[in-house]
Amino acid sequence: MRSRMLLGGFALPGAVFFLCFFLLPLGVVVLESTSEGISAYQRVFDDPAFWAGLRGTLVLGTLAPLFSLLVGTLVARHLVSLPESRRMPLLLAISLPLTFSGLIVAYGFILVFGRSGVVTLSLAALGGDPATIGGFIFSPAGLGFAYAYYLIPRVVMLMLPVLANFDYAQMQAAESLGASRLRAVLEVMLPQILPALVTTYSVVAAVAIGAYGTALALVGTQVAILPLVLYSKISETGSDFPAAAAASVILMGLCCLVILLAELAGHRRR
Repeated sequence: MRSRMLLGGFALPGAVFFLCFFLLPLGVVVLESTSEGISAYQRVFDDPAFWAGLRGTLVLGTLAPLFSLLVGTLVARHLVSLPESRRMPLLLAISLPLTFSGLIVAYGFILVFGRSGVVTLSLAALGGDPATIGGFIFSPAGLGFAYAYYLIPRVVMLMLPVLANFDYAQMQAAESLGASRLRAVLEVMLPQILPALVTTYSVVAAVAIGAYGTALALVGTQVAILPLVLYSKISETGSDFPAAAAASVILMGLCCLVILLAELAGHRRR
């Protein structure tokens, strides 16, 4: 009995934090979104900008995590093959982008890839069009490229333990029986790490769907994604707080659905 109370005491700070900084704000947002009945949701659904933002969010939240999953998994596999003394410094360097805020990442990309950036001017000296090259980072594809900057380290952190604990003797056994390396990967390795891949993809997709600071600093409201549609409703050009709250609830529901997919994949793995 005493041990249970002690364990409950350990969970108390986390429970208070969860209550104060998630459930309470969420309750306020839900109440604000329903302060006019369902009219706020109707205004959101009748707004063409919302559907354009939803399409943009789904495209960006699908392709950027997919690219990050591919690159990050390959990087994690390479790290597994390295000795511990070389792996740790590289892992530290890869995880550094996670310590930066979205605004810092955005301004860094502008300084490097913007119209007056180092890369842009270097390519312009080789004959490239600086307007075209510098404009890339402010496009939806450029935004996805910037997202990958901090999604790839997350993929590496999540996939590295999975790949490090994989029994590669199975691959050697398959190859000794005549299977090619590709067939061994597809039929032996991939089925075993697939739940981890789905979980990792879902986690980084939820991050990409809800990302706000990098997108605002890079493209302003020029690219239609839900976080920026939400911002436009409460910025200096708008003050529709109930509609902004409704868009927030929808965006959070979308992220929860993606996380639910990750939990289902993790449950299957267990």
